[in-house]
Amino acid sequence: MKIIQLLMIIGLNLISTELVYADYNAGKAKAEVCAACHGSDGNSQITIYPKLAGQYKNYLMNTLHAYKSGSRKNAIMSGFAAGLSDQDIEDLSEYFSKQDGLKVLPMK
Repeated sequence: MKIIQLLMIIGLNLISTELVYADYNAGKAKAEVCAACHGSDGNSQITIYPKLAGQYKNYLMNTLHAYKSGSRKNAIMSGFAAGLSDQDIEDLSEYFSKQDGLKVLPMK
């Protein structure tokens, strides 16, 4: 009985979950708006704006969702994020995470 319940829960989750696939090229096109502050490839030359290039994709996605929901505050970013769909966030995060930029150094 427990197995049937578990399978039903999994099945309902699969039905209700909308799959979103990242599109690198779409992210690159959408990133043009970001270029003024963060640089065309996410390597900002202006120190007050964070570098997005090479950040972890999940970090970028969580951050954009937080700006969109208002749980993270910044007047400029909240305004930009408000108009982003889940697909936009996925695509932008895919693009910036694949750029050369921030690197995690190996531990010594």
